[in-house]
Amino acid sequence: MPPSSTPASIQRTPFGTAHGQGVDLYTLKNGNGASVSIMNYGAAITALRVPDRHGAMADVVLGFDDLGGYLKNDPFFGVIVGRVANRIRDGRCSIAGKDYRLPVNNPPHHLHGGPQGWDKAVWQAEALEVPVGPAVRLRLRSPDGDAGYPGNVDAEVVYTLDEKTNQLRVAMRATTDATTLLNMAQHSYFNLGGEGVGTILDHELTLPAGAYTPGDPMVPTGEICAVDGTPFDFRLPKAVGRDLKATGGDPIGYDHNLVVDGAPGALRPVARLKDPGSGRVMTLDADQPGVQLYSGNFLNGTVVGKRGRPYQQHTGLCLETQRFPNAVNVPAWRDQVVLHPGQVYAHHMLYRFSVE
Repeated sequence: MPPSSTPASIQRTPFGTAHGQGVDLYTLKNGNGASVSIMNYGAAITALRVPDRHGAMADVVLGFDDLGGYLKNDPFFGVIVGRVANRIRDGRCSIAGKDYRLPVNNPPHHLHGGPQGWDKAVWQAEALEVPVGPAVRLRLRSPDGDAGYPGNVDAEVVYTLDEKTNQLRVAMRATTDATTLLNMAQHSYFNLGGEGVGTILDHELTLPAGAYTPGDPMVPTGEICAVDGTPFDFRLPKAVGRDLKATGGDPIGYDHNLVVDGAPGALRPVARLKDPGSGRVMTLDADQPGVQLYSGNFLNGTVVGKRGRPYQQHTGLCLETQRFPNAVNVPAWRDQVVLHPGQVYAHHMLYRFSVE
């Protein structure tokens, strides 16, 4: 990585209005010219620019040029999802001995906090100057009864771009005043060749995950199975598209939770993604027990992204570190997602960008 040539900076610009509240865009730049843009609607990463092997910059996350695209479309581009990421079977669960019916937005299941989850909230944002580089902190008060969940929850996410290296840190935390469920996730779609440029099927993916949680077909049943002999084995580098058809599903593709090797709670390797064409490499470390591998199966060209480009199937890849989907309804996993008063939910991620 070349030495820092320009000072790190934070730029705040108006980005529109949602729910009668102003939305701002915060762009963090480091001394290498890399940058990340984050808006306080959905606490979303809207752009992430990093160099290829020749030094050419490109935006490697899917999204929209303006706020209107995020307001009228719902692919969860770049947002923080909550209170509970992924699916809860049939929108049913029990919390502190009481049965709850949560709104269904992925029939028949509850997905990513429901139709009005945290991805559609306006967060309170502030720029931060921290020793490692420019940062922005976003905070949200989710009131008791929000999307059907009990308890007042105070949540925050801090994005920090390293001043000297192309590393992006994501730190999530939350507290509650009543027993509730919590499982936040960062939902960016990556294409290391540049957003809107081809598919991710030739990207080489490595996942240190020896097991996965099969579903019927989408929601995990509580079973944990070895990846040996399955299309979910990415323990050695493999093109995303190589075994894609063997995953089944409708539409075909990856949308599965893998069990990350190592101890949950410890920051450890989760994924390595490489685009052979550009030479860009992204590694991801996190401290969660699972990661949802999603290959953009439901993109079908009807969503028009940045620069007027339609996003076709498999033009982006998500790596959503998380507690296991539907954990509240699986006794062995339940404690992963139950948050009690006095406890602190914490979730840390570290993206590193380099070239080969």
